[in-house]
This record gives sequence, C-alpha cells and structure tokens, in this order.
Amino acid sequence: MPVPGPVLVVGAGPTGLVAALLLARHGVEVIVVERRDGVHPLPRAVHLDDESVRILQAAGVADGFTAVSRPAAGLRLLDARLRPFAEFRRSESGLHGWPESNLFDQPALEELLRDAVAAQPLVTLHEGVEVAGVEQRPDGLSVRLRTERGHGAVGHDGLAAPTEGRPRPETTISASAVLGCDGAHSTVRDLIGARMRDLGFTERWFVLDVASSEPLPTWGGVDQVCDPARAGTFLPLPGDRYRWEWRMHDGEDAADLAERIPELTARWTGAVDVDVLRAAEYTFAARLADRWRDGRVFLLGDAAHLTPPFIGQGLGAGLRDAHNLAWKLVDALARPASAEALLESYRLERAPHAEAVIRGAVRVGRAMTGGPGAVAALRRPLVAGALRIPGVRARASRVLTTRFPAGESVDRRRHRRDLVGAHCPQVRIGDRRLDDVLGPGWALVTDGPVPDGLRARAERVGAGTVRVGELGGWLAAGRAGAALLRPDRIVAATAPRPG
Repeated sequence: MPVPGPVLVVGAGPTGLVAALLLARHGVEVIVVERRDGVHPLPRAVHLDDESVRILQAAGVADGFTAVSRPAAGLRLLDARLRPFAEFRRSESGLHGWPESNLFDQPALEELLRDAVAAQPLVTLHEGVEVAGVEQRPDGLSVRLRTERGHGAVGHDGLAAPTEGRPRPETTISASAVLGCDGAHSTVRDLIGARMRDLGFTERWFVLDVASSEPLPTWGGVDQVCDPARAGTFLPLPGDRYRWEWRMHDGEDAADLAERIPELTARWTGAVDVDVLRAAEYTFAARLADRWRDGRVFLLGDAAHLTPPFIGQGLGAGLRDAHNLAWKLVDALARPASAEALLESYRLERAPHAEAVIRGAVRVGRAMTGGPGAVAALRRPLVAGALRIPGVRARASRVLTTRFPAGESVDRRRHRRDLVGAHCPQVRIGDRRLDDVLGPGWALVTDGPVPDGLRARAERVGAGTVRVGELGGWLAAGRAGAALLRPDRIVAATAPRPG
C-alpha cells in the first residue's frame, strides 16, 4: 500500500526547489516550506557545471537558466603580480550537452525556480513556516509545522491560515517523506540526530560582490590568485556583476577589509567606481553528515555536506542529491515492498561521491592558495609544469566524474570498459537534446537489436526503447549494443554488442 501524504521539502533554496520540481514532473504532490519570506537578495553560489545544468533541464528550467547565466572560459592561476602561469579551459558543450562552466547570480536562479514552482500545480510553497518535529509511523510521517506568521492556505495540504488575524502557531500534517534541504544549520539534521564530520579544512574568506557601470577587464573566465600573502579569486558574473574573494589573515575581520576595498580591487578596477552589493566574511568548511537518512527523512545539499568553493561544486552537489533521490523516492512510493534497498542506495551512492569532491576541493585549495612563503614560491613553477601534462590535467578533473559502484540499481561491470555506473552523454538528436527525447523516466537506448533479457527488464521499470544512432560511438566504446538508463541518466545495465 502506498504511504499516504505528499512529500514535504524543507527549505526553498535551489536544492529544495529543484527536488520539488523533479518530483512533480514524476506526478508526485509536494509541499515546500521555508522559514524566511521571499528570495534571499544577496548573491551566494555563482557557479554550476554542465551536469548541474542538465539537472536544471530535467527540472524544466535550463533554458531559463541560460538567460540569467554566462558560460565561463575556464580557470586561470595567477601569481602575486596577476601573471597567468596555468590555465584550465572549459568547453561550451560538455558531456552533458551544456557549457562545462557557468557563472550566475543565485537570486536570479531562485526567482526562476520559484516561477516554475508557481506554475506547477503539484507543488505548493509556504513561507514563514518551519519544522518543529517529525514522528515516523508505520503508515507514514507525522510532521509538526510551526506557522508563526500565519502563512499557508487551508486545503489539501492541511497547513494553517490566519483566522481574523490570529495565526495558529502549529499544524500537524501527514507526509510520505521529508527532504531536509534547509542548509548548513539544518533543523531536519538535528531532528534525526545527524552530526557533521569535519574533514579538516576551515578558512575565513572575505567575499565582495559589486556592480560596475563600466565593464571591467576580464578574459571571460575565473582567476585564482596564488599569492601566499593574500590568496584571492576574481569572477566576472552576468551583466554588470563581479565577485572577489580573499583569504583573511588571523586577527582580521570583515570591517577591516571593507575599509580597504578600493585598495584590494584597484588592480582590476583601475579608476572605475563600483557599487558594493555585499561585503562579508564567510567560513569555507569541509564537512560531511555522519548519516543522510532516517527512515523516510533525508538530508540534501548543505544539510548533508559543505565544501570549499575552489572547484565550484557547492550548489552542484546539492542538485546531484536531488536528482539522485527524486526518482528513487518515486519508485519507492509506487513499490513500497522493495523500497528499503533503493532508498538506502541514495546514501551509498551520494555520500562517497560528495566526500571525494570535498576532499578534491580541499586539495586544490591548498595547492593553489596554501602554504608558507617558501613552499608557495616553489609551487608556481611545479604546478605550471604539471598542468602541461595531459594526464595530470585529466586526473585533476576526474574527481568530478560520476562512476557509481554496483548496487541496487547499478549492475556489476562485465569488463573494465563497461558503461554501467556512469552517465550517458547527452547528444543532440536533430534540434532536440537527448533527455528531452527520452522523457523523465527510465529509458532503453540502442543503436541496434536489443537482447530479450534487457528488453524484459526495461519493460518491468516502464522504460521506452529509443534507437539513437548518435550514441553509436559511445556504446561501441563500452562494447555495448544497448544501455538501460535510470531517470538520472546513470547507466543501470548494458547488453553486449552483437558479434
């Protein structure tokens, strides 16, 4: 018997809103609650890779995202005098069919996602509401919501509305699952007794966001200043926006550096006056939750992991969580008898990958910005030389590549080149992208005949068969004639290539 009630998403940031949209596209009713009102007005996340944009595509907002973002040319490493000594170029069409590096303002993304949620009848968003408690029962979850300002509409979702100006302080609703997308200070994480494990990196950085009436000189990508005296980052955002980040010294505070903004930015701005939008201290941390799930309660995004920003994967990791969990939750709700192993695979797949990305970001950050003067002086020529070796460049990028081990929805590899556990590339089929052709569910892709066993397996999960000649080279490289794709486009199974 399916578990009653909608899915409750706690937190209306990008991770929570994308999770809601993905679930709704599978026909699941969703309630989103957010303790604050409106979109947070200040920029926070500024980078997404091509896999993340592919997830936005699955949520129905990728084309809108391209209107509020700009592709980045890549990453340059600069010395203390702003002279480039190494460069990572990024393609405008990566494995996932989108630019490999994209810069944006988070408020613009959140506005886009909120508009999509408002247009989705299966999703209801309530502001001024926070979670006060969760009780797990055999027939579902009972969730206490605190509605301090009386937001919420009486109706199918059961949330309280103000009566003659007097809000009800608490409401209890039934839910089939709870997704904790409520950030680094997660209430949901506290409710399930999870704790953050420190992975050994904490640094204070000064983050400055500005608008400039005149364009500032930029090569179109991100600059990382590898200066042991003051490591920094410069990012040209869409429109008239720019961001700098500088590592803070012991004893400094944000007020100290705010007084020095003209001095800190002079080498980029020259005589151009800029309008400061935000000047604040941020602590870059590397942490991972010791548990990601308690029954039907899950942690996603910053509630489950925190990463330093050096490889631009903070928000992208949360979107990966949403993409991985949404389809599994849909399948589990439809087939509760076999749900446990599938839901547990969310943690088994995402936690190791998130930890690998975090540790990769820590290594990159230390290599680019850490170390005393003597070490830093040696680092520049060593890094520059190493990055000229193609194999070293490939290994530096490999941490971001998804390759899940065998598990509940990934077969064991039949040979070293087998495609299972990895993403299917998103190719163009005429004027359409592959995922738009396949739709939101399971899919069987082939460039030839399909063996009966794999075809029967595809039918059991409701996968349609799509013949895609454009994937012929990819299938041949994996010695496969057909591949069964999960809804998140990870290869679950393959069939050997005929002959």
